[in-house]
Amino acid sequence: MPPRRTPVSRRDRPAKPPLSRDGVVAVALGILREEGLERVTMRRLAAELDTGPASLYVYVQNMAELHGALLDALLADFPLTASDPVDLLVDYTTLLLEYPSLARSVLTLWPSGPNYLRVIDALLGRLAAAGIPPRPAAWGVDVLLQHATASAAEHGTRRESAAADGEWEGLRAAVRDAPDAAYPHIAAHREELVSGAGEQRLRWAFAALVNGIATSA
Repeated sequence: MPPRRTPVSRRDRPAKPPLSRDGVVAVALGILREEGLERVTMRRLAAELDTGPASLYVYVQNMAELHGALLDALLADFPLTASDPVDLLVDYTTLLLEYPSLARSVLTLWPSGPNYLRVIDALLGRLAAAGIPPRPAAWGVDVLLQHATASAAEHGTRRESAAADGEWEGLRAAVRDAPDAAYPHIAAHREELVSGAGEQRLRWAFAALVNGIATSA
């Protein structure tokens, strides 16, 4: 008669770590950094956390809330050392350029996490130091951060596209070959339309916006 197997109690298994919002966001952040936002799904998170997808909705209501939490997690170590508002905005855009899918999602959100509020607070401080009154500064922050996010979404996405170089060359060719008589103003600005490096144009755009905020009633 074969020997009986010794039963193993399920209570001897290591307990699963308790779920929490911070834990869910931390796992999602790891997937974002390693594999991209497209891989951050409730099903994937549930598998990583050894639970069911429905359990996660206790901690995040939907994917939009999770994306906002991911942005805030990325901003946890964001340096606020730049004293000039343009430099601060370029740094913020550079961070988002690494995650263009998240930048596209954030365009339709109203982020409100503590680290995002730190960025708003820092930017308001830089605008105040530049002599911009409270109301235009407050309204301007929304425009500036929106431009930063949109720029990151556009240019970050183009960096990932194999067709981007061809599209840019197509635009350059169209501008170069546009008939002077049909497009007199393009002809007058032909070279400048396609001049300037990416960061140079980005800095100019932020400087133009800041100057406009400072002088607009």
